[in-house]
Amino acid sequence: MSTGLAFDPDMSRGLELQYTRPAMVHRRARALELCDPKLGEDALDIGSGPGFLTADLAAGVGEPGSVLGIDQSDAMIQLAQNRCADWPQARIEKGDAVDLGGEQDRFDLVVSTQVLEYVADIDQAISEIARVLRPGGRAVVLATDWRSVAWYSSDETRMDRMLSAWEEHLAHPTLPRTLGKRLANAGLVTKQVARYSILEGSKDQTGYSAMMLGAISAFAPGRRGVTEDEALAWHEEQLALRASDEFHLSIGQYFFCAELP
Repeated sequence: MSTGLAFDPDMSRGLELQYTRPAMVHRRARALELCDPKLGEDALDIGSGPGFLTADLAAGVGEPGSVLGIDQSDAMIQLAQNRCADWPQARIEKGDAVDLGGEQDRFDLVVSTQVLEYVADIDQAISEIARVLRPGGRAVVLATDWRSVAWYSSDETRMDRMLSAWEEHLAHPTLPRTLGKRLANAGLVTKQVARYSILEGSKDQTGYSAMMLGAISAFAPGRRGVTEDEALAWHEEQLALRASDEFHLSIGQYFFCAELP
């Protein structure tokens, strides 16, 4: 479950803070609605991060059930363990999406939000989801189509280079376009595809776009011909657009809800 970003303690705490912002809170509520955890179920959260959704799932399945959250980042695991400390039915462990280990047919629900696009061997990861699901079990996968991004700039050529450079931190930047077929190949039947849009055009500098500005401007230099000066100019332009109320960012994300027959 390798990614192009290393989640050290500082970055993990920053991401944890962003998960408390309205865009992420609303998306998490939608994920929980689609997961529909039931009392007594056993659930798996792949790429549990700071553990917000894991804790929500634990509340849903109750103490008769169980939730296992897995992540590869030690810093994220610590945050999630702290967050889930009051839920005895929740465990957070180090794990890998391409090798979930253990017996097959042991979960009623598997969820993964914006994780599988980072997994190089995605078909193996999806096969693992199918393997550990019980018959009739549910999978909920959220993936972003990074080429659906509509982001205003007066310099479209520079914007294209910045977004192209950002794609290098992903294994599958357009995963939603092939995810349905990949799920079917693993024996999973897609029951619903729900679009979720992140849209920001306000002057608020603490939302999703603020996180993206920082991450992209730090990651892009040295990739796809982007220089340090160019990344800085891009970042400064976006801040100026925000200040003049001309900022616009929208991103298309997709929930795939599938079942194992």
